[in-house]
Amino acid sequence: MAEYSYLVLYMPRGTSRDAARRILTDHAEYGNWELSRMRLYPDGSRKATLRRMIIRQARPQLGIQPITGQWHGRYPAS
Repeated sequence: MAEYSYLVLYMPRGTSRDAARRILTDHAEYGNWELSRMRLYPDGSRKATLRRMIIRQARPQLGIQPITGQWHGRYPAS
């Protein structure tokens, strides 16, 4: 299942629809955010919830092999 990071933006009631669109477009274009939820309140203010997927890299395997046998405190003679 995907994990998301969330960002909540509150726009006051004087914000025009066009200005809100520009703000959301900038976040989507430059921050890779997508609109998850938009709420328009009766007083005219807006609350937008944006989300973006968290991409986690898999940890690389170090390639350490288990040691077999016992260690005697000296290197084998070559």
